[in-house]
Amino acid sequence: MMRRGWRLGAVAVLAAICVSGPDGPRVIRTAADLGPLPTDRYDFTPQDFQRSQRATALLVRQCMAEHGHPGFPLDPRYPGDPVVLTALSTDYGVLDLADARRWGYGWDPAKPLAPQPKGRRMTNAEYADLPACNTDANRRLMRGIDLERDWLYASTRAIEVDKAVKRDPRLRAAWATWSRCVAEQGFPRYPDPVAAYSDTTWRRRSDGNTRHTQRERATAAADVTCKRRHHTAELWHTVRARKQAVDITRHRDRYAAGLLALRTYRATVADVLLKFG
Repeated sequence: MMRRGWRLGAVAVLAAICVSGPDGPRVIRTAADLGPLPTDRYDFTPQDFQRSQRATALLVRQCMAEHGHPGFPLDPRYPGDPVVLTALSTDYGVLDLADARRWGYGWDPAKPLAPQPKGRRMTNAEYADLPACNTDANRRLMRGIDLERDWLYASTRAIEVDKAVKRDPRLRAAWATWSRCVAEQGFPRYPDPVAAYSDTTWRRRSDGNTRHTQRERATAAADVTCKRRHHTAELWHTVRARKQAVDITRHRDRYAAGLLALRTYRATVADVLLKFG
């Protein structure tokens, strides 16, 4: 019955791809184009991150003033500019064909991925007191939350679910089809798209960006072309969604506790922003 259910689900996915609009099949350029996943509601969102960064900065500024550093900036630069390691990908590897053709498995170096601090450079004395204030801010924002039992539960399960996804014979068959397609165009027979993305041949720099060689760009373009031809990302997404839904059903109470922890955190962040923002 489960096998028949999968076949029907796969057919439904492919049918949706083929009739997704008057202009032809829907083109997948980002992971968001694939739609939501069951565990999304348990995840820390980009908006959560932005709000928590603002709340943390406000609490840190208050703490720094108490340590004798009035006027500490909300968005300070470090005394020295650290090297930031950045990895750019999706859970499905590279998806945008235009980007693949131009940047391979990297990105436009003229467009920094991480926003640069807008505040002044902090002093060495401020820098020395910053860790203690960061710790204090994090403690206040996490008040009333069991970190290991509830806050980290969904993340821990995501690791286990991902292992199950990678073992799924349906996905492994999809990867094999994609791999043959890439190899037929004259490129290595990678076991999966993540292996192509992380190939050390691309010689990533200290910031995580690649060298955009002709070989890299051609490989990335073949990678995306084969994903589109065989609907690899869509089928991959379907398997992930099914595995996640099963896991949530099996551990419903624990996921619910994790969601409550996330909502508690959001409420605390909102209070800090209202009080100090």
